[in-house]
Amino acid sequence: MSNAKSDEVLLLYGTCPDVETARMIARAMLQEASVACVNILSGMVSLYQWRGQMEEANEVAFIAKSTRSAWENAARIFQSLHPYEEPALVALPVSEGLPGFMDWVRSETISRP
Repeated sequence: MSNAKSDEVLLLYGTCPDVETARMIARAMLQEASVACVNILSGMVSLYQWRGQMEEANEVAFIAKSTRSAWENAARIFQSLHPYEEPALVALPVSEGLPGFMDWVRSETISRP
């Protein structure tokens, strides 16, 4: 049985260049039970510094619900399928949530065969 730390629910936030890329990554993560759900939000404009230059790009936000025990696999999938040289993906711990939802995320990313 997993311990409380590995059961910790995480919110993964990243960016993708387009909806198709985000969808491909989301499907791969779902197939490997690395995430329970992914939200893809299009219409985002990102401004950032890259190699000393100000950049601006149309991107999509990638928001997934996962667990600490599934993080490494989710990150590996994201990085391996993402076209950027340095893709952005961070994991934020979820301190509170509706119990049924939190249990569902855990069951989809830990207990699933």
